[in-house]
Amino acid sequence: MKNLDMKYILKLMRPKQWLKNVFVLAALVFSGKFQNGHILLLNLYVFILFSLISSAVYILNDLVDVEKDKQHPQKKFRPIASGKVSKSQALAFELIIVCIVLFTSYSISLKLLVVLLTYYIMNILYSFKLKNVVIVDVMIITFGFVLRVISGSIVTNVQLSPWLILCTILISLFLALNKRRSEIVTLKDKRGSHRKILEEYSVELIDSMLTIVTPSILITYCLYTFSSTQSRTMMITIPFVLYGIFRYQYLVSKKNVGGKPEDVFQNDMPFLIDIVLWAVIIIAIIYFKL
Repeated sequence: MKNLDMKYILKLMRPKQWLKNVFVLAALVFSGKFQNGHILLLNLYVFILFSLISSAVYILNDLVDVEKDKQHPQKKFRPIASGKVSKSQALAFELIIVCIVLFTSYSISLKLLVVLLTYYIMNILYSFKLKNVVIVDVMIITFGFVLRVISGSIVTNVQLSPWLILCTILISLFLALNKRRSEIVTLKDKRGSHRKILEEYSVELIDSMLTIVTPSILITYCLYTFSSTQSRTMMITIPFVLYGIFRYQYLVSKKNVGGKPEDVFQNDMPFLIDIVLWAVIIIAIIYFKL
């Protein structure tokens, strides 16, 4: 077995993707318990656990799709596809991660263990079968975000607003559909050889789906602000959500960046400023009774 270079193992885990796991903190922030040190620490543990289990899922996907990734203009540089990490090394590392996550989550909460195990099993089914079932594939991605929010609510010991849960579903569906759209535009005629399910989609079909999902996000968020205990001031945040949706759609349509949502969140300054301002106002309203 060849020597293992840890920088490729880190690349295999895709730490840039861990940004998605901030959904874990939704219950903590919106419940007003952010200042509770014990609960904050538990949420940070859950964030780490979800980051690790999601990395295990990425490794699994890379193992399953290694031959297809070799044909992709960008994915061919991934550690397994490029030969920097062998299949046996990747599989061994994944098993270690899964064991650590399941043991640690059980020590925190049985419910948390169930959520993380559900997420992992669901993604195993996705990797081997469900990723080739049209519409179901993006719904699986969406449910993964919902499980993140649920895991945070478990350790925070709060029940989130149904409107906030629905917002999570719609936002994650919005991101998943835009990711599929970007893949179609990037791969063009080669899309079927890389990912079979892409043959079932078209830019026109996804755009028609987004015409339903996009306004639904805004409507649902508005209903959440109307029903919250700080409804009058919470409504101040609606324009930031509207701008964020429009800005993301602009970037997807004009620069085709939907394939990597994390790049939008990290690299587009107007979008980043909008998110930061939204978060600051939310915190001010909930914690400082603005």
